[in-house]
Amino acid sequence: MGRLRPPQFPLFSNGAYMTDSVSICNLALQRIGAKTISALTDDTTAGRACNRVYPQALDSELRAHPWSFARGRVQIAADSVDPVFGYAKRYLLPSDWLRILPTNGVDSTPVQDDFQIEGRYLLTDMASPINLVYIKRVTDEETFDSLFIELLIARIAADVCEKVTQSNTKKAVAREHYMDMKKEARRVNAFERPPQEPPEDVWLTARR
Repeated sequence: MGRLRPPQFPLFSNGAYMTDSVSICNLALQRIGAKTISALTDDTTAGRACNRVYPQALDSELRAHPWSFARGRVQIAADSVDPVFGYAKRYLLPSDWLRILPTNGVDSTPVQDDFQIEGRYLLTDMASPINLVYIKRVTDEETFDSLFIELLIARIAADVCEKVTQSNTKKAVAREHYMDMKKEARRVNAFERPPQEPPEDVWLTARR
């Protein structure tokens, strides 16, 4: 298979690296040998492809792994309206919520018996208020971890490649690079997360 081009990060006038949605998409386009764009609203094949792919790819990659930079903590009071049946309380999830995390840092989905997500609400029997640890939607690219940026570039390159280049060979190379990058980024992020004391092996806790 062919080789992907290494990305060249654009610079601000002061010499600092730019990190925004357009520069990330352009790095992905450069990687597959395609022309860059000036905005996600560009009326070009690449512009339309990136505009369609970027938001979904961002949320998907954030949600897929407990990235350190995307973690949030919040205390939530119960909603004034209780569930009709099944659970005692319901809680409105944060507007930037993407995924619930266990408080002890274990990378596993909480058991279904503990709660249920319905729309933007979390249903549970736990008393109000609850402390919630979660992965949040991060829209400020300047706060992204550098390895996450590389992963997002690889994901976008793989997703737009066939549409932009009309090459199945390049698409296969881009997809392979994305899978390799995903393994590496998750490995490093997992290594950098400090061990947490497991006071309670649950994903949320009621305030005592």
